[in-house]
Amino acid sequence: MGTISTGMAGMRPADGQIRTLARLAADRRVAAIAAVTLAVAAGLASDLVAPRGATTAGQGLLFMVAGLGVGLSGGLLARSRWILVPLVLAYIVGVELGRLDLSDPSLAIRLDNTYGIIMLVLARGLHGLLAFLPMTFGVLAGIGIARSAGWLPASRRRPFGTAALGALAFALAVFVALPASTPPVLDANGQPVPGSIAELATVQLGGEDQAVLIRAANPDNPVLLYLSGGPGQSDVALSRSLSTGWVEDFVFVDLDQRGNGKSYTAIDPLSSMTLDRAVADVIELTEYLRDRFDEQKIYLVGESWGTILGVEAVQRRPDLFHAYIGSGQMVNVLETDRRIYRELVEYAAQTGDVGFTATLLEAGEPPYRDFPWTNASVMAWYDLIYEPYSPSASSIARSEAAGVGPWGMLGSEYSFIEKANVLRGLVDTFAVMYPQLYEVDLRDSATRLEVPVWVLDGAAELDGRRNLVFEWFDVLEAPTKQLITYEDAAHSVAFEQADAVQRLLTETIVPTTYGK
Repeated sequence: MGTISTGMAGMRPADGQIRTLARLAADRRVAAIAAVTLAVAAGLASDLVAPRGATTAGQGLLFMVAGLGVGLSGGLLARSRWILVPLVLAYIVGVELGRLDLSDPSLAIRLDNTYGIIMLVLARGLHGLLAFLPMTFGVLAGIGIARSAGWLPASRRRPFGTAALGALAFALAVFVALPASTPPVLDANGQPVPGSIAELATVQLGGEDQAVLIRAANPDNPVLLYLSGGPGQSDVALSRSLSTGWVEDFVFVDLDQRGNGKSYTAIDPLSSMTLDRAVADVIELTEYLRDRFDEQKIYLVGESWGTILGVEAVQRRPDLFHAYIGSGQMVNVLETDRRIYRELVEYAAQTGDVGFTATLLEAGEPPYRDFPWTNASVMAWYDLIYEPYSPSASSIARSEAAGVGPWGMLGSEYSFIEKANVLRGLVDTFAVMYPQLYEVDLRDSATRLEVPVWVLDGAAELDGRRNLVFEWFDVLEAPTKQLITYEDAAHSVAFEQADAVQRLLTETIVPTTYGK
């Protein structure tokens, strides 16, 4: 303690805050308790700011600043590297205490499920990275400050480790802060098309900001709105691959629906996550697009869950749409799940896979008891019962050229934090929205649409989906309706046969509907 007193005697009056810390640090046990208490408080505070963890760049940077502050205080007060361990544990305790009343699947700890492990990494792992890297640097920097103040003996070692950690923390902060972007629309020579549009817009729908991708070689072309599958699936980067050729003929728009990827923050309040609100969002966006691009109507393309959303929007406001195009059309989600489950059970029996059979029987028929984790597992088994097919070479080539990776997470359209939101949104939004779809059966609720309808049928689609589409199409009344089968396609026809679908759009659909 004499060393601390001597060091403080030479301090200037302006160093009042450091003197206060010095008094506290004189008793290392008390100092350690104070530092740990601060770490618990910081963890609790992080939940007040962002209970789901950092979902925006601003929140990510705030977590880093908080971690740095906790580390600096701990290093100054305890003057030992060992304080880092209790600081980390205390911060975790604070975070977990603040989440006790949350039941979001992305925050669940499920080590028995692949998606559960992924969620553990994306929710808690990402939070830990943002907080603990700067916290570690802060502890070492705090000890360095204590040495400079004379509270610790001088060290002959140069602080290379501290500098390296500081550089890593700074690089992470830069990475977190980098904004998302979408590449320009290019011509045949690889040059940006003059007057083209390539933007990530933010549009307020239903009182919440939602992200919208807009790409067009010519903004005077007809507008086409694409609705992704899911619920919860963000296709913003993936749809850039899909729209590579389409942007020549359309103003291509992809809504990242509330709770998805770039719009993940709009998941709160959960009371807003309803089918009715999702349909209203589509209609509000359509009104925005009509005004912005001076069009009376637009084209609507739905993919999987997006087909239910699209049909509902067309039913509500047929005056807004030239035509509806369904890819991977869904009709009755619960019945589809049950039929596919029975196909899987039959497959397991035919192949003699006793273990797989037992797993399916334990899960039971949909709706699954262990929701949404069993759904995730079962969907991964769909590939076992698909008939062989080969998507077009051009579709595969454009997907590879886009380089957006699994779930599109590597696409430039997502910032660092948004990349995590892609999967967090898929799990959390799916958990809220999917059960609501069990009440939907288009064979009863949508037997007439007041706009022309084209249904894109994949010959390799699972019977559990495809047969229901046929049943719906048979009873559907519309000004014009066509069901077009593509041999080398399954569920995602618009992606798997993108060039053929583009020809259908430009050679058949637009000439017969645009301006009519």
